[in-house]
Amino acid sequence: MAQRKTNGSKLFMMVLYMVAACSAIPISDLLDRASQRSDTLHSLSTTLTQDLDSHFPPMGRVIMPRPSMCHTSSLHTPIDKEQALQVSEADLLSLVRSLLQAWRDPLVILSTSANTLPHPAQNSISTKVQELLEHTKSLGDGLDILSGKFGPAAQSISSLPYRGGNDISQDRISRLTNFHFLMSCFRRDSHKIDSFLKVLRCRAAKLQPEMC
Repeated sequence: MAQRKTNGSKLFMMVLYMVAACSAIPISDLLDRASQRSDTLHSLSTTLTQDLDSHFPPMGRVIMPRPSMCHTSSLHTPIDKEQALQVSEADLLSLVRSLLQAWRDPLVILSTSANTLPHPAQNSISTKVQELLEHTKSLGDGLDILSGKFGPAAQSISSLPYRGGNDISQDRISRLTNFHFLMSCFRRDSHKIDSFLKVLRCRAAKLQPEMC
């Protein structure tokens, strides 16, 4: 299963490298493939959040930081599809790339921390986080290439540094809480990434707004 997912990531990248050299594949098709990958990201993060919820200590719910504390919360993004449709394609792609870039380091920390997470589903969680890491890198690298087709605005990235350190904590409750918080933040952002890419795909295919 893991090998098949890795091969899929390599194929996705190969196709995007090809389009960088020529225009044989329509942008709408490439965005369709990107949105399929972002859909996988959001589905995985949702499943992971549900796994963590199943054995989350009550105290963790009390001490878990608010969503506004997520390290990407300072990035101003559309709050719904209607607003996203008002943003230029280049700026929308820039937002997606900024979010993906912001999660590269935190996902590595989550992947490392998952190996010793005090949770009954630790093995499954660790595997899924590794898949998230691979899909996020693949999608980010692919969109880096694709951004060249959308002009300078799409190639700019907002800096959203993660300042939480390399260790999510030592004691059991804090470890589970911090892990859950980071995963909840990623789930929120993966929903934005998926939604924005679907809007981009829709606009590239020149569909009516109500069909997006």
